[in-house]
Amino acid sequence: MQSYRDLIVWQKGLDLVEKVYGVTSKFPKEEIYGLTSQMRRSAVSIPSNIAEGYSRKHRQEYIQFLRIAFGSGAELEIQIEITKRLHYLSVENIQEVENILAEVMKMLNKLISSLITKP
Repeated sequence: MQSYRDLIVWQKGLDLVEKVYGVTSKFPKEEIYGLTSQMRRSAVSIPSNIAEGYSRKHRQEYIQFLRIAFGSGAELEIQIEITKRLHYLSVENIQEVENILAEVMKMLNKLISSLITKP
């Protein structure tokens, strides 16, 4: 692997960002500095931390940045739950975001585990 851009988890993270931006554009305007902004920041943090950690070239730092990315995914999970309770999105839109996020979280978890157990 030559770059973090080769990582499927990073690529899926960008897909997630794109989807989150798309669905949050439908939120009420009064949420622009609230839930819209928070969800976008959480989503952007995922591929950003994957890239930064990879670029550090030190396994322990990389693992730490992947854990931060995972934490941002957990934040986004809660924010999605809030959108459900506030009925801001259709069930279909929520499901699409949740599916991509679940895939990214599984991939992050597997990557972290593989780096921890790697000799």
